[in-house]
Amino acid sequence: MVSKKIEVYDTVLRDGSQSERVNFSVEDKLIILKALDDIGMTYVEGGWPGSNPRDIDFFKKATKAILKNTRLTAFGSTRRRGMTATNDPNLRAIVESGVAYATIFGKSWDLHVKDALRISMEENLALIADSVAFLKKHMAGVIYDAEHFFDGYKHNKEYALKTLLFADKAGADRIVLCDTNGGTLPWEIEAIIEDVKRSINVGKLGIHLHNDTETAVASTLLAVQLGAVHIQGTINGYGERCGNANLCSIVPSLELKMGYKVLGRRLRQLKEVSRLVDELANLPPNQYLPYVGESAFAHKAGVHVSAIVRNPRTYEHVAPALVGNRRRVLVSDLSGKANIQMKSDELGIDLKRAAPIAGYRKDFSNRLSAIVKTVKEYENKGYEYESADASFELLINKSLHRQRSFFKLVGFRVIDEKRKEDEPPIAEATIMLEVDGKLEHTAAMGNGPVNALDNALRKALEKFYPELANVRLLDFKVRVISSGEGTDAAVRVLIESGDGTTTWNTVGVSENIIEASWLALVDSINYKLLKHKKLHD
Repeated sequence: MVSKKIEVYDTVLRDGSQSERVNFSVEDKLIILKALDDIGMTYVEGGWPGSNPRDIDFFKKATKAILKNTRLTAFGSTRRRGMTATNDPNLRAIVESGVAYATIFGKSWDLHVKDALRISMEENLALIADSVAFLKKHMAGVIYDAEHFFDGYKHNKEYALKTLLFADKAGADRIVLCDTNGGTLPWEIEAIIEDVKRSINVGKLGIHLHNDTETAVASTLLAVQLGAVHIQGTINGYGERCGNANLCSIVPSLELKMGYKVLGRRLRQLKEVSRLVDELANLPPNQYLPYVGESAFAHKAGVHVSAIVRNPRTYEHVAPALVGNRRRVLVSDLSGKANIQMKSDELGIDLKRAAPIAGYRKDFSNRLSAIVKTVKEYENKGYEYESADASFELLINKSLHRQRSFFKLVGFRVIDEKRKEDEPPIAEATIMLEVDGKLEHTAAMGNGPVNALDNALRKALEKFYPELANVRLLDFKVRVISSGEGTDAAVRVLIESGDGTTTWNTVGVSENIIEASWLALVDSINYKLLKHKKLHD
């Protein structure tokens, strides 16, 4: 096992917030800082302390926080041309931010020196040296980010290396090689780092890669293998354009596959932190992310599920719990007996003790076969149970003759009326139900036909089942699933419902969108009533 400790530097609060549609508030940033400290992140970059009111406010509040594991850093650039480091407002803001660690970037690519800064090559070297030396006098640690280093190296190797030497001589504690445009491929990264190691102590080297060629994670791992001790990236890979190197992929690989010391036991909190950052960014989680995504340990094919029942290592490269994730078994027309068995176990349904199914022998194997057949028949009609666990549980109960009938539909009618061109439509649903021999007839309005039907259904049932009072329809998705003639096509409706404590998903399929919605709504209500009954029996 490798014993070397790797420093992990997260820049989601600054570089990550440059992602399109990501905009963290000061409170969001403070919550993320605490979460990253709890998980054991070595450094967290807070932002530019003097660049905008939000970051100024953040540093005022963040420097009062008690951090157990993390070194909060302030970010900025080298001094401006024609100005001393002492008088540079950016560098002064870093020093006055109240943090002990600074990260500054400087130009490594002669193209930027000439076209962006419009100064001489020698003056750029002076900017780097002066800025690092100034911060070194006032800060506990200085990290130098060599911006565009790999592009600079490829265009003018000698000058790019010289910028590193000036930062090193001025006292930088870490020298971070940046692929700012994200276009350098792994074998180029390897060759360039090997050359850099001839000039710079490898114990000072770090890596900061953008993901424009989808190789940032691989190249970061390669850099560590080549001796880098400091890695930069972001939770979930957030960042400019295509994002930064994803720490949620890098850290587990370093810890679990390469044997480096990174987060230790706190690695089990990784998925939780990943979800927190998604939530505060107001973006849906990427379910396909390695390690922390909902699909990272999801198994659908019957052959796969049958194998992991015997030994999870057959189709899982690490144990899900090590990163705070879980194994999921999906049910579909590709399912076999193992899928049904594992999914039933997950839902707490004991198939071995179930009553025999009509037409099948009582033994467990044939009971599974009956359920597999039923699932495949429904999937062939367009049902999808991967995203509708509640409907799947009800389907199993129905197959086992365990499904109680909580109510019976006598009939319903839905009216969607638009009276004036410049006014929204009016939706009204009327419904008649029978509950334990008693008829209930009621109506309700809604902002659409499905919402009206949902309101009428719950209104009719609440006097019999008061536990439905808190149930709400949270999400509603419709997908056309057959190639019928235009609006004649069959549709699948997926509904997410919740009661303030838990959420569940149901599905309905029909050529009529109202009927498909009704089927999903009925499953939602039946599931809630079934769970309530089990809880109170």
